[in-house]
Amino acid sequence: MKEITGETKLFGILADPIHHVKTPQRMNEYFARAGYDGVLVPFHARSDNLAPVLNGLKRLENLGGIIVTVPHKTAILALCDDASDLTRKIGAANVVRREPDGRLTAHMLDGEGFVRGLRSCGHEVKGKTAYMVGAGGAANAIAFALLRYGVSCLTIANRTVAKAEDLKSRVLDLYPQACINIGTSDPSGHDIVINATSLGLKEGDALPLDASKLRTGQVVCEVIMQPVETAMLQAARERGCAVHYGAPMLACQIELMAEFLGVTAAG
Repeated sequence: MKEITGETKLFGILADPIHHVKTPQRMNEYFARAGYDGVLVPFHARSDNLAPVLNGLKRLENLGGIIVTVPHKTAILALCDDASDLTRKIGAANVVRREPDGRLTAHMLDGEGFVRGLRSCGHEVKGKTAYMVGAGGAANAIAFALLRYGVSCLTIANRTVAKAEDLKSRVLDLYPQACINIGTSDPSGHDIVINATSLGLKEGDALPLDASKLRTGQVVCEVIMQPVETAMLQAARERGCAVHYGAPMLACQIELMAEFLGVTAAG
């Protein structure tokens, strides 16, 4: 382990639960490769404590920023001082930079990371139809990114239909010509199938969609990184689908996050 001194810049990741996060390992590897004197550690904070935790963190003069994951991506936005226009339209953030004056600036990189991860594994999105279950923080970002990168039609399915309708409305504000449908638990008839919910994090979770409708030729994708092989991906593989794991999404975000947080290579 690298030596941590009074010069080391501190970063954290906020989550609840925290056991599954892989970002500390990946980001600290990035710091080492870049020769950057920083360390990222896990911060376990419950939703009812998020505001006071963030209020305390922003007062740390050696804090460079915070990465944010489930379930805090939506709530964190209202607790920050500034955000990009797209981040506000998405309604969630997954990275927060502490400015020199202590102000917090939020940004959302989940969508960009997800699409880059898909493409890095040979799965192009342009001209494809996509089915996404979920309408929370990650799902919001992914929806905007899918349309930006040329998905021909997007179906959004969510347990609370009003949230799916709200997401559809906000995406259409930015992409008024987009084809967006509100779906059910049936993912059939789509090229790309995405679980953008937290279902699958815990053993015994219900499947996020009707896996019996999956067919050979579909690419079935996770945003969950731990466990690597969720029940949904197992079901998809059994039905002859190509599967896409959650890890490439994080791998493609690390450099984007580091850039946003002001991490620069030594020398």
